[in-house]
Formats: sequence, structure tokens, C-alpha cells
Amino acid sequence: MTEMVYGAVPVPTGEPILPKWWRTLDKWSMSCILTLFVLGLLLGLAASVPLAERNGFDNFHYVQRQAIFGITALGAMILTSMMSPQLVRRLAVVGFACAFLALALLPILGTDFGKGAVRWYSLGFASLQPSEFLKPGFIVVAAWMISSSQQINGPPGTLISFGICMAVVMMLVLQPDFGQACLILFGWGVMYFVAGAPMLLLVGMACVVVMSGIVAYSNSEHFARRIDGFLNPEIDPTTQMGYATNAIREGGLFGVGVGEGQVKWSLPDAHTDFIVAVAAEEYGLILVLVLIGLYAMVVVRSLFRLMRERDPFIRLAGTGLVCMFGVQAMINMGVAVRLLPAKGMTLPFVSYGGSSLIAGGIAVGMLLSFTRARPQGEIADFLRGRGRG
Repeated sequence: MTEMVYGAVPVPTGEPILPKWWRTLDKWSMSCILTLFVLGLLLGLAASVPLAERNGFDNFHYVQRQAIFGITALGAMILTSMMSPQLVRRLAVVGFACAFLALALLPILGTDFGKGAVRWYSLGFASLQPSEFLKPGFIVVAAWMISSSQQINGPPGTLISFGICMAVVMMLVLQPDFGQACLILFGWGVMYFVAGAPMLLLVGMACVVVMSGIVAYSNSEHFARRIDGFLNPEIDPTTQMGYATNAIREGGLFGVGVGEGQVKWSLPDAHTDFIVAVAAEEYGLILVLVLIGLYAMVVVRSLFRLMRERDPFIRLAGTGLVCMFGVQAMINMGVAVRLLPAKGMTLPFVSYGGSSLIAGGIAVGMLLSFTRARPQGEIADFLRGRGRG
């Protein structure tokens, strides 16, 4: 439809798919993702050894599993990035429907693994967290609906997408998983904002979120305990937050040395939620800044490429995916340095976790597909009346 309206530059026919994919790919973003994965394996060598010993496994049991999950995730990312946006959209609809059904059945068939929140399916050899796979599917489906509503005589896609968003958020809150619920709501809000939402409506939505937080604090012991721990000026040194804060302080600028950190022996989630604390203690602020720079590079480059995109669906879906990717990284690191209350959220491509890694690979693959160079003129030229692809 976009090419029919704006026109497009003829593309040479018969070009092999791999050369075409490589020529149009955002190679800098791909390189950043690969670097994050390698750093995740490096940190896993340090962070997961104590856990493996406590559980009676080989020292590098979790690192080996991380490598297997990571290779699967990178394969999914490359395969998805080769797809056309239309194929990505079709597969996202199917994937979202399956993940939504799996999320709805969690109260009946799911397990909490002793963590107090029913978020996983136990598969015996591994666990599956449906919310991780639901996120990229939801973003693409919601972007499709919002962009459809902007067409002449289009369906009320924005309202429908908001209804689906609320249904997903309610199911996540009931687990409870407030972190993922906020992430879903944030992703929808970003796309709605980019699509031209009135500021007054967005302010009203923010007020509703704040009121919902107050209600959750009053009625959920799980939520209230985390908020109280965050607001308490005194940090209990025997809590996860206390161990993480001390580790970051001990690391300083250059760290205490490879393998010399102690926080991994005290934190049960050192290889997942608090992987940044391990990085800061052993490698110092330098490595943390490298991690921040890699995430920022992916987000900034993707947003700049999406700014030149004419197709509303691609622009909205890509923006939602990359903003969710960046905010998830920001939340994980913010929790580790006590800027945010504990959320139980992984650091993309760095933290241990099969569901997180593979779903992250699919999400970034979708993003790379949406940000591939396309045969079209600059949108700025079109807006100035000079654009003809």
C-alpha cells in the first residue's frame, strides 16, 4: 500500500537473499547484540558457578545452557531479520495468539518454582515463561491495529489494541508480574504517542497508572514489600539489594579482578536479575559503561533509521520494539543500583534465561527486519513536497 501511494525505486530482480539481507541490514546494531551476548557468556562464567555448585551440577553447567540458548536465539534473530515486514506481521499474530493462550492458562498449568509468582511452565528439562514471547508479538499486533485505524474508513484499531493491552496487563498483574505489566503498557503508550495521541490523554493515562500503583500497594503484599524495601533509607546488608549495592561500591572504576568478586556467592539471582552487580564488582564501572553504550547504540541507531521510514506500521512496530528493549535494560540496571524497586527483570542478551534469550532474539530479529534499508525516498523529502522514491 505504501509503495502504491508514494512510489518506490525499482529493485534489481534475482538478487540472492543473503547478499540482499547483508546489504540492507543495520550491521552496527547486529554487532552490538553479538557483543552483548559474548559479554553475557563472560559474566556467566563468573556469576553462575556458585549456583551450579549449590545445585550439584558441573561448574559450567549454566554457562553451557546459556550458550545453547544463545545460539538458538541468534539463529532465530538472523532468520527473523531476513523476513519481510509482512511475513513478520503474520508470524507475530500467530505467535501472540499462542502466547496469550499460554498466559491465560498459567493459573491452571503453571508453576512458581518457589518464587511466589506463577510465571512459568515446567517442561522438565527447562522452563518456559510465556510473557517473554508475548511481548514482541503484542507490539507488532498493536502497531498493525493502530496503523490500520489511521486509514480512511479503517477499523477502530487503537481502541481494540488498548483493550488487548489491558487484558494482557490484568493477567500479568494477577501472577503477579508488575514489571512485565508496566513494560507492556509502556510499549503500547510509546506507539500511541508516535501515532499522534493527544498529550492530555497521555497525561490522563499516566494518572491512571499512578492510581493503579496505589491500589496495588494497598492490596498486594508482594508489591508493597518491594516498594517498602525500595523506600527504606536503610539498606539491609543481608538482602539481595544490600549485596548488590555493596558489590558495586567495592568494584570502583576498574573492579576487584576477574574471578575475585564475592557477590556471586551471596546473591541467588546473580546470574539473572543482578548480573550488573557481578560486572561492576569484577570489572568495574568501565564494563558497565560499555554495556550502557551498547544498548544506547542499538536504540539510537534504530530510532534514526525508523524516522526515515514511510510505512506507519513499520515505524510504529519498530519504535515499540526498540523502546521496550531499551527500557527493559534500563530497568534491570536501575534496580541493581537502587534507582528503581526490584522488578525481577532480566538484562537482554546478558542475563541467564532461555525464555528471555530466545524471545529477545525474536524481538531483535523483528527490529532488524523493520530497520533494513528499503527502496524509498526520505520521508523528510516527501513532507517537503519533493519526495518521490
